[in-house]
Amino acid sequence: MNKAGSPVLRVPSSQTPLPEAPFHTWKFPDDTPWAEFYRESGGYRLRFPGLADFSLTADGNTVTAIPVPGVSEGTIQHLYLNQVLPLSLSKQGKLVFHASAVEFGSGALAFIGPTGRGKSTLAASFAISGHRFLTDDGLVLAESGEGYDVLPSHPSIRLWHDSEKQLIPPDVKRATPLCYTTKARLLSGGALSYCDSPRALRRAYFLGDGTAKKIEFRPINPTEALIEWVRFCFLLDIEEQPLVAAHFDHVARLAAQPIHFRLDFPRHYRDLHRVRRAIIEHAGGDPSPD
Repeated sequence: MNKAGSPVLRVPSSQTPLPEAPFHTWKFPDDTPWAEFYRESGGYRLRFPGLADFSLTADGNTVTAIPVPGVSEGTIQHLYLNQVLPLSLSKQGKLVFHASAVEFGSGALAFIGPTGRGKSTLAASFAISGHRFLTDDGLVLAESGEGYDVLPSHPSIRLWHDSEKQLIPPDVKRATPLCYTTKARLLSGGALSYCDSPRALRRAYFLGDGTAKKIEFRPINPTEALIEWVRFCFLLDIEEQPLVAAHFDHVARLAAQPIHFRLDFPRHYRDLHRVRRAIIEHAGGDPSPD
């Protein structure tokens, strides 16, 4: 698959054991593997056990999907867009992070953090309130002048059922459910507004754990920002020293921007409108009720 295409699908008889051990593994909290990273002749193989393998060329420009029999095309597309594409872009020298982003005037606000911190919920909350979303996860940044642009991702947002029930109007389209997650994939359009053009990054908010008793903003210095960005970056080959060094230098330039803050707030849906208003006011916008 190239950047503009669709996967070239091949169906193997099964996910046969590979000759070498993975050089890196993503795991679920219960320690079972979610994704395994292997080197192979001419590039890499990413294995999602029970779902699919993806073969990537060394430069990250071409991806071939190899699904397990019976796994739907929608599942393969979802894995590609949300897991494999960000990794392939990192191999091309792009900055890609686990973060969501929404439009803010002529710029953008980014929300960064691990799974469960509310990145997608915030993006959806802003989107249904008139601030178009640029990405649900897989935030891609490109240097532009003295700052960075947020590049739009695929036009969908993934939410757990409780967030979907609380936030999303019934007329928003839902993609076909996937076999490996109960998250709903919500397609842009109507009430769920999407921005398909780059926007300058104005604020980067690293999300707290939700234990705060009130909405809190705290500026962070470049060293702390660097540590946080590195925690949440997509990198295909964490052992390729020249690429890792170049990536680190690039992230350091990003971290030097005076736009970084820690954000925490109580995790109650009833408070989301106040959280949005506080963020807008903090970012220099009109905090009037939406």
